[in-house]
Amino acid sequence: MPKPRMMFYHDGRHQLIYAYEPPMPKEEYESPVDELAGTSIDALMFCLGDGRTVLHDTKVGELWGHNVDKWPNLGFRRTKQIAKQLIDEGNDPLRVICERAHAMGMLIYPTLLVQQGRLTAGGEEGRTSNFRLENAHLEIGARGDLDPSFSGITCSDYKHQEVQDERFALIEETLTNYDVDGFELQLLRAPAWFHYFHPDETEAGRPIMTEWVRRVYEAVKKSGPERELAIRIPADVDLCLSRGVDPQEWIRQGIVDVIIGETLAGGAKIDPVLDLRPLVKAAEGSDCRIHAAIQSHLGSDRLGEAPIAMIRAIASNYYAQGVDGLYLAFWIYNWPYKASFYEKLRELPNPEVMAPKDKYYHIPTAAPGFPDPAMSSEFSVPLPADLNLGEPVKLDLTISDDLPRWDRVGRVHELLLRMRVTQTTGVDRISVKLNERELPEDRMRKINRQAFWTAPYYVVVDSVWHVYRLDTDFWPVMGPNSLEVTLTERDPEVAHIQVRLRDVELEVKYLKGKNWYRGFVDADLGEYDQGPGVVEE
Repeated sequence: MPKPRMMFYHDGRHQLIYAYEPPMPKEEYESPVDELAGTSIDALMFCLGDGRTVLHDTKVGELWGHNVDKWPNLGFRRTKQIAKQLIDEGNDPLRVICERAHAMGMLIYPTLLVQQGRLTAGGEEGRTSNFRLENAHLEIGARGDLDPSFSGITCSDYKHQEVQDERFALIEETLTNYDVDGFELQLLRAPAWFHYFHPDETEAGRPIMTEWVRRVYEAVKKSGPERELAIRIPADVDLCLSRGVDPQEWIRQGIVDVIIGETLAGGAKIDPVLDLRPLVKAAEGSDCRIHAAIQSHLGSDRLGEAPIAMIRAIASNYYAQGVDGLYLAFWIYNWPYKASFYEKLRELPNPEVMAPKDKYYHIPTAAPGFPDPAMSSEFSVPLPADLNLGEPVKLDLTISDDLPRWDRVGRVHELLLRMRVTQTTGVDRISVKLNERELPEDRMRKINRQAFWTAPYYVVVDSVWHVYRLDTDFWPVMGPNSLEVTLTERDPEVAHIQVRLRDVELEVKYLKGKNWYRGFVDADLGEYDQGPGVVEE
């Protein structure tokens, strides 16, 4: 069996069963496969349901909504209606997906959301299971000695054999009854639920979880020696160990085929500074492959989904760390898919194709989509940062562009460094150093956003963008770069108001070829040439 390099996660709900009315024809349920046919995607990672309940014809698990008499959510009622309708007419939803994937030449890996909080009877739109409702004594907080605000308090405690067996039964049933190419354990459903043992028992829990992973791995191989076990976890190895999850030991014992590393933020939020190197190093000399989970949602004041230039930048940084492939993690906001979505899929498998193309790097900043620090204290972002008079704010910015190489052949168009500073006035002065060299103020222009009251996702008023056009002498280097921002003078009339560095972006723009134009801005062609490319900018 070929080893997939490009994996695409589909949660089986948002772009599918949530979006349709019952009765749902089989052909519509095949759309997750059909929408990816002919693209670079090798394997569809298809979620079995909510985790507590599933959406296929299970005999050992529980069907979504089977225990709900009065629905609190009409959308999730339709979900139950469609799943049951398809099962009753002989079109088991999971079997439909498996058969369609293979008919279209795509590998299929069912995905189990391994850990989720219990929720309440009929609560959270009726998605929880009787097993969770009737077995609160098997939860991490069952001893009653944890703060009620602890996010994992109703998560299942994997020291209990009953918990392990309930999960394993679903996995074994899937491997036995469906024509699959592998199986995925998604251990990070949400930051708040990345807990597997009582906080006092995580060290003792590691061998327990490792043994359970071995049990799953052996079941996968027994069902078919070419089938693979893929496991999705936070890329932070120390964080994993602190929760009783030991990926290095799994690699050492050879009980995992693919590890997918992602940011603790999970979900759809992109993370351009994700460090995958510890996982890559752990897998050296082994048969385990490391994939990078790449999200697509930005949710800034200007953009919802990350544009292709930003996706290129993130993917290029991940490839530079030595990963074996990419895992497109939660691209639901791209649906219904348009040409821009397929353009990303065309380029993403090929770092050499992306190398001389526009990229848009940024440093993560707190915004909707990142976890609430109260629920996930381990996850933090570098920005925003307070700018106090005379106190430098130091940041790291990694890029993967070999600028001297592409400059020698005339391909680099320009580099723009942008920073948004909030609660600042025209009297304030800010010094910016890139790799310890101060950027000249005469290469900077300001964009006033102090009265900008509307934005797609969040609004930060009283802010000013500082935009530097970087000359060759001030270009960043390939790899890590240091950025230092210092407030050197503060308007005395507003000195009591905190100045903050809110956003940092680096945009690298390329030409298609030496002396090529960039749209109508450079090409004064008028009526003589209205062909493709003249309206790019």
